[in-house]
Amino acid sequence: MQVIDGKALSKKVQTTIATQVEQLKQEKNIVPGLAVILIGDDPASHAYVKMKAKACEKVGFYSITHSMPDSISQDEIIATIEMMNANPRIDGILVQLPLPSHIDTDKILEVIDPSKDVDGFHAYNVGRLVTNLDAFVACTPLGVMKMFEEYEIDLKGKDVCIVGASNIVGKPMSALLLNAHATVTVTHIHTKDLASHTIRADIVVVGVGVPLLIKADMIKEGAIVIDIGINRMEDGSLVGDVDFANVSPKCAYITPVPGGVGPMTIAMLLSNTVKSAKERI
Repeated sequence: MQVIDGKALSKKVQTTIATQVEQLKQEKNIVPGLAVILIGDDPASHAYVKMKAKACEKVGFYSITHSMPDSISQDEIIATIEMMNANPRIDGILVQLPLPSHIDTDKILEVIDPSKDVDGFHAYNVGRLVTNLDAFVACTPLGVMKMFEEYEIDLKGKDVCIVGASNIVGKPMSALLLNAHATVTVTHIHTKDLASHTIRADIVVVGVGVPLLIKADMIKEGAIVIDIGINRMEDGSLVGDVDFANVSPKCAYITPVPGGVGPMTIAMLLSNTVKSAKERI
């Protein structure tokens, strides 16, 4: 069993990005810029945004956070995004989710210029991903693909079971894996007998936010398990959607929580922003 070290890989990716940023500054006088919209007082959202800002600073980005109250109107958010669409210093625009209930999330995401959609949530980029064209890809699934690449895990012909069908993780993950010629099953809350799908899979990717959902008897010997879930327990500890202690002995590879997929999400956000900045040239 080998633990996939997302923290170490994220550092490696960020070192490469810092070098690319320095080259852009020296050769093209371009500093990649990332703008974040943060609405409300959700502690988890604030923590994520703080981590993203710190990562931006580390690699030499220009970054700005627009903090707005819960009471903000949809039109005011749209106006802010349109302002950033027109700002040549901004290469990436990120709206921190979830948004308050009175805001139409789909409409907000559609306002972002697809060429600055570094989260990969705009329908334009999702469509290009599904048709295997170059696009900005959602950062968490992209980070998982980077892990497969780093650990030389061949996806061609593999049976993959994705647990969770969200627009942010499950659906783009399935498109990336199909593009890599894997055979993909996507399960969700209405799936009958989840274990009958996971037990057959060479690779299981889970991201549903249910602590310790995947048990040892749901995974076959030698499987690869990617745990995207992160859940804070009552005692303050962080656990994934996989029962790591009991599942890991059966695995060829497994990601830990924390220190697995999480750090890769931020690394891929930075990577997407550099990609956008290069297209400014």
